[in-house]
Amino acid sequence: MTELTLDSFERACEIVDKVTAKTELVFSDYYSEQTGAKVWLKPENMQRTGAYKVRGAYYKISTLSQEERDRGLITASAGNHAQGVAYAAKQYGVKAVIVMPTTTPLIKVNRTKALGAEVVLYGDVYDEAAGYAAKLAEEKGYTFVHPFDDPAVATGQGTIAMEIIREIPLVDIIIVPVGGGGLATGVSTLAKLLKPNIKVIGVEPAGAACLTASLEAGKVTTLPTVNTIADGTAVKTPGEHIFPYLQENLDQVVTVPDEEIVEAFLDMVENHKMVVENSGLLSVAALRHIDCRGKKVACVLSGGNMDVITMSSVVRQGLILRDRIFTVSVLLPDRPGELSRVSHVIAEQNGNVIKLEHNQFASINRNAAVELVITLEAFGTQHKQEIVKALEDAGFKPRLKRTKSE
Repeated sequence: MTELTLDSFERACEIVDKVTAKTELVFSDYYSEQTGAKVWLKPENMQRTGAYKVRGAYYKISTLSQEERDRGLITASAGNHAQGVAYAAKQYGVKAVIVMPTTTPLIKVNRTKALGAEVVLYGDVYDEAAGYAAKLAEEKGYTFVHPFDDPAVATGQGTIAMEIIREIPLVDIIIVPVGGGGLATGVSTLAKLLKPNIKVIGVEPAGAACLTASLEAGKVTTLPTVNTIADGTAVKTPGEHIFPYLQENLDQVVTVPDEEIVEAFLDMVENHKMVVENSGLLSVAALRHIDCRGKKVACVLSGGNMDVITMSSVVRQGLILRDRIFTVSVLLPDRPGELSRVSHVIAEQNGNVIKLEHNQFASINRNAAVELVITLEAFGTQHKQEIVKALEDAGFKPRLKRTKSE
């Protein structure tokens, strides 16, 4: 396989530049204030096909012989690499078959088909889809384009590092999401070639930390299961061919729980007006785990392909986690005017009622016979506490309940 060298990265930059959109860095006042650093965002969510994956796919296909292309291309992907291969194959006028997990968001499936690829749905996670793609490649003679475990693919992804360093020559830290490790391999290897003192940090979802497990074991390790909302990085096994590069060039790998990814989505939408998919948010979600005060930091937002149903669920869950939506219940006497009295207390505290459930059969005791379950919108934790205290002061004995996120 091709080695990751400065010459190959420079060649990849020239080739990839023909098909990629310019994703200039965005300075983040919000994250800079939160961290005490100067934080920039590399918005690959705005990239052609909605993710950085087009870089590695196009560069890899450019290195194939015409005979290899003419046999047709096949790959496995949770979505973003799928679209990258489909787009690149279309540019070269060759057939592309994409095997995707059955759990892949519909938007990624439809966009891959729209680019002219044949889509096959198989398995629950990437690893199962990859096994089936390898089987089809052998049976049909297709040329397999691995989504991450290929130095040529990683070289294409590494062009991101070249662009970051060109814009911020004195950048101290680059933070990248990690699934199988192709992006982290390319970015960390090129960054170290250009600036040996730069720090590159990889970020995994806590429920799919295959690289963390592998680095701790000192060898490529397969997780028994993965469970994360970050579907683009739900990988059981990091790339075997690229693992030595990750061992050598990544300075640190951190993990973040799904709850922090959800909160990062809310932060990104509200402060930067950008939609970034869960995997793409790993880099900014990791900022709270990294001491980067006084440093210049670039966070790679790796993709933005998120379906509307997932988006609405993540927004609601984020509001719940931030105490901007909460549910409280009170028991009321079964007599006229009590509901109005509760409403008045909430209104005085500027609480906004979203949903009301009124159960007249909660008890046979007429002095506490009616259960009122109220879902409210608040400004945050302090406002929530003020509303609850006002209800307590009015004698209602409120009980906080778990708010349903669906």
